[in-house]
Amino acid sequence: MANKKNDSLIVLAETIADNKFITGDRLVEIGISGPTLEASLSSIAMAQAELGHARLMYKWSNELQGLNASKMEVKEQTGKAFPALVNASNWLSLIAGLYANNQAVDLVIKAILKAEPPNLPTPFNKMIREQQEHLLYAKSWCKQLLRDRGAVPRVFKQHLEKAVAEVEQWLVKVEKDPQLQSEAIILNNSNLVKTFKSEIEQLTNFEEVQHV
Repeated sequence: MANKKNDSLIVLAETIADNKFITGDRLVEIGISGPTLEASLSSIAMAQAELGHARLMYKWSNELQGLNASKMEVKEQTGKAFPALVNASNWLSLIAGLYANNQAVDLVIKAILKAEPPNLPTPFNKMIREQQEHLLYAKSWCKQLLRDRGAVPRVFKQHLEKAVAEVEQWLVKVEKDPQLQSEAIILNNSNLVKTFKSEIEQLTNFEEVQHV
């Protein structure tokens, strides 16, 4: 379906791959010194899965370009990762980026599967299952950090707002991309941005309820 270097679908695949690659890297780098032993062990396990997702998406991107993906070796991202993830340096920023990114990617992948674009392989089944687990884990930690004491909730909200803003800008582009729509990869009624905002609002409402 796609073989142009600047094709929208290739850019989408590489964006997801880059963010998965950086997420996996940060889960090892930061997660190894997580707040609890369980958190550290979970981070290492999720890192392997996120890097696996990244390889899957890079391979998909290569196949869309008509390139040989069998000898693919990923050493660095292509430059499309969100700054909030790239610059994550502590547990709060890591969890904020993990949640925002996986929430958005989950919505995009499900939107593609729902559209059922013709002649387009969608090798996402295992990735979807694992991603749900990562999303639940990140959401659970978001709630813990939002109801923590001291400066933690305030600082975490700042990281979350930054991560959400970057992800939302990407979702706007994906949802309105004329090529993705014309090729029936993303449907006009996908409501990616609206659904993403709703998920974030539910998280915020949870935090507000805790302080009533």
